[in-house]
Amino acid sequence: MKEPLLEALAKRVLLADGGMGSAIYAQGFFVNQCYDELNLSQPAVIQKIHREFARAGAEILTTNTFGANRIQLKSFGLYDKWEEINQRGVELAQEVAEETLYVAGCIGPVPRAEERQLDSSRIAAAFREQALVLADSGVDLIKLESFHTLDQLQLAYEAVTNAAPEIPVWVSLLAQAFNGGNQLSPEWYITAVKRWGAQLAGVDGGSAPELLDLVPGLVKGAGDTVKVAVLPSAGLPELVEGRLLYLASPEYLADYARRCVQKGVSVIGGSGGVTPAMIREMDSFLRSIQPRKVITVISEPVPEPSEEESLPPIPLEERSPFGRMLGNKFVISVELDPPKGVDATKSVQGAKFLYEHGIDVINIADGPRATGRMSPIALSVLVKREVPIDTIIHVCARDRNLLALQMDLISANAMGIRNLMLITGDPPKMGMYPDATAVFDVDSIGLVVNCNRLNRGLDFARRPLKGQTGFVIGVGCNPGAADLDREAERYEQKVLAGAEYVFSQPIYDNGLLEKFLDKIKHVKPIPFFVGILPLVSYKNAEFFNNNVPGMQVPPEIMKRLARHDTKEKQQEEGIAIATEALVEARRHPLVKGAYIFPAFGRYDRILTMLEKAGVR
Repeated sequence: MKEPLLEALAKRVLLADGGMGSAIYAQGFFVNQCYDELNLSQPAVIQKIHREFARAGAEILTTNTFGANRIQLKSFGLYDKWEEINQRGVELAQEVAEETLYVAGCIGPVPRAEERQLDSSRIAAAFREQALVLADSGVDLIKLESFHTLDQLQLAYEAVTNAAPEIPVWVSLLAQAFNGGNQLSPEWYITAVKRWGAQLAGVDGGSAPELLDLVPGLVKGAGDTVKVAVLPSAGLPELVEGRLLYLASPEYLADYARRCVQKGVSVIGGSGGVTPAMIREMDSFLRSIQPRKVITVISEPVPEPSEEESLPPIPLEERSPFGRMLGNKFVISVELDPPKGVDATKSVQGAKFLYEHGIDVINIADGPRATGRMSPIALSVLVKREVPIDTIIHVCARDRNLLALQMDLISANAMGIRNLMLITGDPPKMGMYPDATAVFDVDSIGLVVNCNRLNRGLDFARRPLKGQTGFVIGVGCNPGAADLDREAERYEQKVLAGAEYVFSQPIYDNGLLEKFLDKIKHVKPIPFFVGILPLVSYKNAEFFNNNVPGMQVPPEIMKRLARHDTKEKQQEEGIAIATEALVEARRHPLVKGAYIFPAFGRYDRILTMLEKAGVR
């Protein structure tokens, strides 16, 4: 059973659905029809749209009643059917929502032409009677969506709260209201709706970058009393063969949704052009930054472990060769990609090549970028059979629940795998695995806590393990994150949870690295491995900028690559850029090693870079 909406928002982010109007249009209904009337004549179509959004992960379904007031329905000759249209709109959404999802009764604005011609009392009456029907039909909240002026939004809010004072009201202003010469700022807007008594307010209709720019002001003005909701569109539509189409990709929109949530947004979803596929990708991205559903495990009470049951961890230098190196030398770790198929010969040969050329340790990713590859545990065992080099395995929270994570970890320890890099993980991508779902029972911080329990002889439920693991526990960080304060805060939480070393994302701007290291200077120092990825071409850099969330190549680096007219010269420039980044990073006392990403598995290129940097 769902809890009351405002209580849920106090605990977690809620994901709303996308654009109902554009979804109807995509079904072949053109804009000269009354979309609200389709609740009566085409209920299966409307319910199909609700169902697709629900399957994609939406927790708030919006009724198809945006223009279902007397004033707007009159122009379609449907003046006497407004009540039936609203009632049926709620029923169609409720049949999909059942007892688990929230139903938002949608009320849109009166168009500007009618607003100029009609007395405000008549407009308020239309809002009031629509709100009464929606409330009596059982909606969980009323959503005032896409209002173009603050004056009409206030008129609607007062009419709705007078008609249905017990129902939460979500007020949403079009992003274009903040443009032009009206001097309306996000802070002023939120302060105004706060005075009205609104508890959920936001913006909709603008592009994702446009709305992201408004978020800091909205969140600042909202304080602790108002929750902020943001519904970006899928960008500007383009006319393709007679149809208006939105061409933004699901991943692009979802990345912006994640940034909005990281900056304090409590409800995220979509408006015009936002499809179920986009909502599904938003759902995956949101799960990667915070579990949105609270999992409660009901079992017999578990007593706190006694001093005798909790074992002291094995000394770091006794856990693994890598553990002995930490803090005692400048360590070079190179990432080894697991194969996509069943033959690991090439990967094992790569490990042998790296060992023979003096690399200290290799690390093996866990389904990088949500691709299905051989498990890092399996590849680590295969490498260790033939190559005397220590390995680090990545452990991703995305794909396995707590039970499976614990089983994999104690199995890895039993096979002599002791070095871990614990990550939350990239969300599953649309494409090769469209039906893959993310688990995210815990994030990387939760994994650190649980691995420390295993090292002290306790399982994830804090029961005695009958022995203990000897893991060296590492984590990741991104000095180039959009929200650097939040990244620094999470870094501190990882260290407090027990992380013993950290690998960074690739660095191209040492100014960003210095800024990040300055933000964490108060945190207990642990060995910091700077991420280095030699770029192989201008197109390679463009790919990272456009397709890899959290990884940005600065404009000045792009210009350096663009100056060269051949791939060979661009590759040489990429090696030079990586060498400079590594040399600069080594000057910082916290940097104790390098985490090298060999582009396209070309290990010979990184050897050249390491020699030029003077670390081999």
